[in-house]
Amino acid sequence: MAGLVNNLLIPYLVFQNICLGFRSPLPVFKRYKDTTRSLSSECLGSDRPVISLGLSDFALDIRMPGVTPKQSDTYLCMSVPLPVDDEAYVVDFKPHASMDTVHHMLLFGCNEPSSSENYWDCDEGTCKDKSNILYAWARNAPPTRLPKGVGFRVGGETGGRFFVLQVHYGDISAFRDKHKDCSGVTLHLTHQKQPLIAGMYLMMSVNTVIPPGEKVVDADIACHYKRFPMHLFAYRVHTHRLGKVVSGYRVRNGQWTLIGRQSPQLPQAFYPVEHPVDVSYDDILAARCVFSGEGRTTETHIGGTANDEMCNFYIMYYMEAKHAVSYMTCTQNASPEIFRNIPQEANIPVPVKSDMVKMTHGHHEETKDADKSSLLQQAKKEEEEILDQDFHIEEAVEWPGLDLKLGQVSGLALDPENKLVVFHRGDRVWDENSFDSKFVYQQRGLGPIEQNTILVLNPSNAKLHRSMGKSLFYLPHGLSIDKNGNYWVTDVALHQVFKLGVDDKEPLLILGVALQPGSDKNHFCQPTDVAVDPITGSIYVSDGYCNSRIIQFSPNGLYMMQWGEETSLGTARPGQFHIPHSLALIPDFSQLCVADRENGRIQCFRLETGEFIREIKHKSFGRELFAVSYVPGGLLFAVNGMPYPGEAEPVQVFVMNFSTGEIIDTFIPLRKSFEMPHDVVASEDKTVFVGDVHARAVWKFASTEKMEHRSVKKAGIEVQEIKESETIVEARLKNNPESTDPLKKQEKQHLVRQASTGVSFVLITTLLIIPVVVLLAILVFIRWRKTTVYGADGEHKLDSSSGRILGRLRGKGGGGLNLGNFFASHKGYSRKGFDRLSTEGSDQEKDEDDGTDSEEECSAPPPPPAPSSS
Repeated sequence: MAGLVNNLLIPYLVFQNICLGFRSPLPVFKRYKDTTRSLSSECLGSDRPVISLGLSDFALDIRMPGVTPKQSDTYLCMSVPLPVDDEAYVVDFKPHASMDTVHHMLLFGCNEPSSSENYWDCDEGTCKDKSNILYAWARNAPPTRLPKGVGFRVGGETGGRFFVLQVHYGDISAFRDKHKDCSGVTLHLTHQKQPLIAGMYLMMSVNTVIPPGEKVVDADIACHYKRFPMHLFAYRVHTHRLGKVVSGYRVRNGQWTLIGRQSPQLPQAFYPVEHPVDVSYDDILAARCVFSGEGRTTETHIGGTANDEMCNFYIMYYMEAKHAVSYMTCTQNASPEIFRNIPQEANIPVPVKSDMVKMTHGHHEETKDADKSSLLQQAKKEEEEILDQDFHIEEAVEWPGLDLKLGQVSGLALDPENKLVVFHRGDRVWDENSFDSKFVYQQRGLGPIEQNTILVLNPSNAKLHRSMGKSLFYLPHGLSIDKNGNYWVTDVALHQVFKLGVDDKEPLLILGVALQPGSDKNHFCQPTDVAVDPITGSIYVSDGYCNSRIIQFSPNGLYMMQWGEETSLGTARPGQFHIPHSLALIPDFSQLCVADRENGRIQCFRLETGEFIREIKHKSFGRELFAVSYVPGGLLFAVNGMPYPGEAEPVQVFVMNFSTGEIIDTFIPLRKSFEMPHDVVASEDKTVFVGDVHARAVWKFASTEKMEHRSVKKAGIEVQEIKESETIVEARLKNNPESTDPLKKQEKQHLVRQASTGVSFVLITTLLIIPVVVLLAILVFIRWRKTTVYGADGEHKLDSSSGRILGRLRGKGGGGLNLGNFFASHKGYSRKGFDRLSTEGSDQEKDEDDGTDSEEECSAPPPPPAPSSS
C-alpha cells in the first residue's frame, strides 16, 4: 500500500513542479526592497505575492506593507512589478479593505512608478509616465466582476509593467492602537489572450460652482464619442458630501438610454450596467451630478480638499482587442442644449439610510487632478472674458518686418519675453530635386546652411535681437519654444528634432537619426512640428510628410507612445492624417490640436492618451490647412492654403472660439498678398504673426477693438472706458442703472459724425490750398530760371528732402533691417537662393495652370547686401 502511495505521489509532485514552472512568475518576480509582509502578523494576506493558479493563470496579491498613517487624509502609494515579461490580462479583482480604516483605493497601471521605495506619500505622484486607472474601491464596495472574455491588458509592448496601489486613509481615529494596515487588492491574471479588452472612461466636471444655501445645483458633462464601438458593463459614481445623485446616459438620435444612476453616499463600487449599452461613433455620453449647497456659507468649487466637491462618473467598457483604448476622459459639456430633455429621474435623489453616511468624507483625488481642475476653471473664465470682447484683426501696416530679407520662412514662435523668433531656410530651398522616392535627401553635398537660420526679432520694430543656427540645419521646418525658452525645431532633410538652448552652441537633445528616414520608434520621416507640454515636459512630434502619426516622448526623449494612421480612401476618419503639419498644445484643456494639412481640418486629442476628442472643419478652410496656434483664453488661430483651380476659398487667417470651433474673424494682409502662408503664432493681446514660405515674408497683424466697455463703480460714480483705436476715458454720474447699450450706440454715432466732419473739413481745406501751391510752384520755377547757381543748389536740397520723405512713406528708410547683410558675409552666398524656383513634394502650392502638386517660389531677388560683421 505504501509503495502504491509513493508511486502516485511522485508523479503528482513532478506534475505540480512542471505546472508551476510552465509559467511560474516566481522566478522573475522582483520584490520591492523589504518584504514588509513578514514584519507584521496583522497582515492577513498571503506570504507569497504571486500564486500560481494553473498552467496559464496566476494571482497577484497587492497589499500595503504594514503601514500606520500619522494624520487624516493621508494618501500612501506602493508599487508591484508585473511578475512576467510577456503580455497578460487582469480578469478579476478582489478587494481587501474596510471603510473603518480606508476611505478609498485606486489601482493604476503604468511603466514607471514615482518612487522605488516600499511605499511613499502619493503627493510625490503615482507614476512618472502616463497611468491608467484599472480599479477603484470605496466604502465597503463589493468585488468588480469582468464579463467572460474581457480583461485589462498589461505587460508586453503596450501594457503597463507596474501596478501602483493608492490608498486614501480618511479618518485615522481607527489607528489609535498603532496597528499596521495591509489593505489592498488581489488580481487574477491570465496569459490567455482575451478577445475583448477592458478600459475606463472618466466623465468629470471641472467648472461647477455650488452657491451657499442653494437647494439644487446641476453639474452637467457631455462629449461626442468619436471612436470605435465600445460596450459598457459597469459604472461608478463619486462626489463629496454635497452630492445627492449621479446619473449617466448614452444619447443617440435624441433618445436617452440609462447607463447607471446611484447615490454617491452609498458604497462607491462599480455597479453592473443592468441592461447592455453599446456606444457607437457620434453618440453622446452625458452625465449629471445633483448637489445641494444647503448648510454651506460660502461657494463650493470643484477641487481636492475636504471642503471642495467632485463630480465623477466612471464607466468600465470593453472593445475589440484590435481597436482597444485603455483610458478615455470627458471634462466638458459639449452639448448643453440636450440637457433640456434629460429624464426627470436624474434629479430625483436615491434614498440612503443614515448609517451609510456616518463616515467622514476626506478629500478625494481619484486622478490627483486638483491642479488641473483649477487650471480648467481659470481657462474657462479667461475664455469668457476674451470672447466677450468685440474686436477685428488687421495688418499693422507700419511694421517694418515685412521688408526683411529672408529665406523661405518655415516656422514662427514667441519666446517667454514675447520676442518674435523666425526659423527660415537662408539660401536653401525645397524643390523637386531635394528628395528621392524613398525620402532620402539628395543635396547633402551642399552641407548645412551656412547662415543663421534662427532670428530673434523685436516684435515692435523688427530689429534683430539675436541670431543662431548657423551650420546646423539642411532644411528647416517646424519651430516651437518651451516655457524655459528652449527652441525646439524640426529638419525635414535630416529627419530629426532638435532642442536648442538660447546660449548653447550645441543641441541639448536630438531625436531621430541624421539623414535616415524611417517609421519606427527611433526614426522620423520628414517631421513637421514639435510641441512641449509646459506641465509634464512631454514632447510631441508630428511625423510628418511620409509618416502619418503623432509621437509622444518623455522630457528626456524616451519613446512613450504614438497614434495616427494614413488617411484611407473616402472620408478621412478620426485619427487619420494626410500630412500632420502643425501642432498647437492647449495646456488649459489638456489637449493637442493638429493641423491635418491635406485633409483641410484640425483634429484635437487628449494629451495623456492620444484619444480623439473632436474635429474642427469649415468649408472656408478649403482643401488645405497649414498651421494652427492657440492663445490662452480660448482663441484658436489657423491659416489655410491657396485654393485649387476653380475653387473660391481664399487664403486667409481664421480666428476661432476654441470651445465651439466657431469662426469669429478672418483677415488678410493689406501690403503684398499671401502666397503660401506656412505658420502662424499669436500672443494674448491678439497680436498675430504669419510667415510665408513662398513670399519669404513675415506679416504682423494687430487687434483693433471696436468698442470695449469696462465699468468701475465707486461712491455712486461709474467710469466708462471706450476704446476706439486709442482709449477715450469719460467719467459720468450714475444717474440711470439701465443698460448702457443706447449710450454705446449714441457714442458710436457721435464718433462717426465727428470723423465725417473732420474728413469734410480736411477735404475742403486741401482743395483751397492746391491753387496756392501751384502758383508758388510757378513763381519758384521763374526764380530758378533767373538764378541758375542758387537754383541748382536749391534743387539738390529739394530732391534730397523729397527722397527722404518718399523713403519713409514707402517704409524703406535707413532704419530698416536688411538680413541680406547676414548672408553676404558667409561663404557660398549668392542671389540664386532668392530667385524663382520650381519645387514640389514639400510645402505644396497648387499650380493654377495644371492643378498638379508643385511649388513656385515667388519672392523677388533682394538688392545686393551690404557687408555686415554679424
